[in-house]
Amino acid sequence: MPDLNFVFAGSPPFAARILTDLMTSGFHPRAVYTQPDRPSGRGRKINPSAVKALAGTADLEVEQPLHFKDAKTVNRLASFAPEVVIVVAYGLILPKPVLAIPPMGCINVHASLLPRWRGAAPIERAYMDGDAETGISIMRMDEALDAGPVYSISRVKITEGMPIATLEHELARDGASALINTLHEFIGARDNSAPFPEPSPQPTEGLTYAAKLTAIDRHLDFSRPALENVRRINALASRMPVRCQVNGRGFQLLTADVQASKVSTPHPPGTITVLDKNGLYIQCAIDQLRLTQIRPEFGKGSRLDPNGMLAGYGQFLAPGTLVV
Repeated sequence: MPDLNFVFAGSPPFAARILTDLMTSGFHPRAVYTQPDRPSGRGRKINPSAVKALAGTADLEVEQPLHFKDAKTVNRLASFAPEVVIVVAYGLILPKPVLAIPPMGCINVHASLLPRWRGAAPIERAYMDGDAETGISIMRMDEALDAGPVYSISRVKITEGMPIATLEHELARDGASALINTLHEFIGARDNSAPFPEPSPQPTEGLTYAAKLTAIDRHLDFSRPALENVRRINALASRMPVRCQVNGRGFQLLTADVQASKVSTPHPPGTITVLDKNGLYIQCAIDQLRLTQIRPEFGKGSRLDPNGMLAGYGQFLAPGTLVV
């Protein structure tokens, strides 16, 4: 088992997958920091973060501060005497007094090719923007948002129509592998009194920000090309599905692809053109999007494939109906 005293800070499933790989490799944190329990899901039940749930199964000590603005919270983290703090999609800003605690620094596993997509939602923003690739940056944290120097970068291709869950899985796998390599370098340097690896400053060009996802991101603009709308649907399906209304009823849109027009006469953007066993087709400014999985926000709210749409909701999703 690697001899390294560290604290892990993370919250969503992406972070939990990396923590799982760390522990499988023999790295066990002294403590886990994660977001406070919050309401989630259709019933708005109070639930723990994915990282807290994992920590419970592994009998790890869990801390859930609201912030690090007071000395008591900072001193509590310092009491674990971490040599390094590992941060993966934690969701809280670490101020200078926290960054100064571990002698090896605070290391962030960031899911983008920095400096592209600094910020809260790098995976979704890269997908929605049509990036051909994204990746993992292992970064030493400083006070500026995702602006610290980088130890290593690994790249992952984004293929058109790639499920967002597949992309997240590949990024988490690569992120864990790169992080473990970096930690072994730290241990080797510490034990052999060799120089620690020196991170490289981020490039000054190519900076973009991955703004936090909000309710606005869940809406489509049918006056735009179908490809843009399809990317949005597929990018948000796992985290906060795109929403629409048809005849006053709400639906979540879960999987989609781009299709050429199936009718000879163009329809106004947002019009349902076809509902058949292959899917629900909606006209956009260029091409149509085809929905292959949706979920109604009323009734049982079950996930529906095209056969389910036809059988239970044909009256709401009839061709000629406008989607808003």
